Amino acid sequence: MPTQTPSPNLPADSALLSSPLARGPGALPRQRQLIQRLKQAILAGQLPAGGKLPSSRALSEDLAISRNTVLIAYEQLTAEGYVIADRQGTRVAPLSAPLSAPQSAPLSTAPQPSANRTAQRALPPATATRLSRIVATRAPSDSSLPMTPGTPALTQFPLNAWRRAQDRALHAAPATTLGYGHPIGEPALREAIAQYLRVSRGVHCDASRIIITEGAQGALALCVQLLTNPGDTAWLEDPGYRGAKSAFHGGDLNVVAMRVDADGIVIPEDAWRTQPPRLIQTTPTHQYPTGAVLSVARRLDLLERARRAGAWIIEDDYDSEFRHQGEPIAAMQGLVSDAPVLYVGTFSKTLFPALRLGFLVLPEALAQTALPSVVEMLRGGHRLEQLTLAAFIDNGQFSRHLGRMRRLYRDRQAALREALATHFRVDHEVLGGHSGLHLTVRLPPDMPDQAIVAQARQVGMNPSALSSFAMAPRPEDNGLVIGYGNTSADHFPTMIKRLGDFARQARR
Repeated sequence: MPTQTPSPNLPADSALLSSPLARGPGALPRQRQLIQRLKQAILAGQLPAGGKLPSSRALSEDLAISRNTVLIAYEQLTAEGYVIADRQGTRVAPLSAPLSAPQSAPLSTAPQPSANRTAQRALPPATATRLSRIVATRAPSDSSLPMTPGTPALTQFPLNAWRRAQDRALHAAPATTLGYGHPIGEPALREAIAQYLRVSRGVHCDASRIIITEGAQGALALCVQLLTNPGDTAWLEDPGYRGAKSAFHGGDLNVVAMRVDADGIVIPEDAWRTQPPRLIQTTPTHQYPTGAVLSVARRLDLLERARRAGAWIIEDDYDSEFRHQGEPIAAMQGLVSDAPVLYVGTFSKTLFPALRLGFLVLPEALAQTALPSVVEMLRGGHRLEQLTLAAFIDNGQFSRHLGRMRRLYRDRQAALREALATHFRVDHEVLGGHSGLHLTVRLPPDMPDQAIVAQARQVGMNPSALSSFAMAPRPEDNGLVIGYGNTSADHFPTMIKRLGDFARQARR
């Protein structure tokens, strides 16, 4: 019978195993120090594979710590696969050599010197090539600052009514509500949304075709997942919604910019032949950010052309509830039967952004094909928030809140228009109609909008640069997108005067 070669014993008196552990205020627990020390030594090759570690008794004496501390450390290393424990003792397990072994260093709670951290980050991580196409077009900013586009009047939200709806939802919800919900959303919320859309937006739908998403952005990403393959072409309004551009680039799509004018998206006649789309993104009721309304002639033409081309239209109806002049403009989705339209909505503008609830209405034919896959792709969640929102809609609080906000935003937009006419003493053109939560002001090309925005943010104002919404900015894309949803009308005269000062200072 062959004799088994004994594992080599590691020197118990080596500095690695016998140097004292850190003690005193700020030091890590000793067993954690010992575990980290042994892990680092094994990964660095200082404790070679097959080497036998000292007995728990011997190591505890060398380090002047309790034997239980060593036993716990050995047990953790065994559980993680660093060592093998059997009747012969505790041996170092064979491991693949790491690409870059961590450097051994004294263990303490103090941060490592910056030079070490820089060396560890020397090789950039390999990321998907699509990430190189998702580039930042704006500096991060505080969305609570006045003049932020798209931020509603959060101080006017009826928190007490929301809490009551939440309490009712919690009281009525069984314990099973704490588990996963239906992947496409709570039935009560989908039914409430379907009823609301049929009455207020003229959308053809029922609850079975509605998917609850993580805001409008989640709905856009789901459209890309369901309907495209990498390399497909998507048409995007330009200037347009940056979130749609990110969703399309995230799906490895070929994004083609389609310019907008006073009547909405403009599609060249030959584009259907030379760059046939799979997806077409549009904001027909209130184009973002110019405010244009897509004319009915263009709507009908777009629907017919998309049907013939086998393309799908994403109708982003992000703030259609806030029309301040005349009757609401109905959704394009309900203009014709069986429209090739995926209707996207969100509660970020009507309620509050942190709710992170949006929805996607699928065409009937697509719903029959795609929903089985969607059920596998998604996991239900945010159930209490969804049930609260359903109760908020059903008890009439949602409609009452919208009514109050329409009046407030109508007054704020009027005050902003008056301030622009009176105090913005530079050449400018106000774009768009009387809708939504923002106005866009076009400026001469010699007043760079990015420079104006940078100065405004330094003094606590947060408009956006119109050029940041364009894929390839043109001279006519120079301007300011000014939010009024979260800004008191009393502040506009002073703020607009300062923006005019910044514009003159930025003149090239």
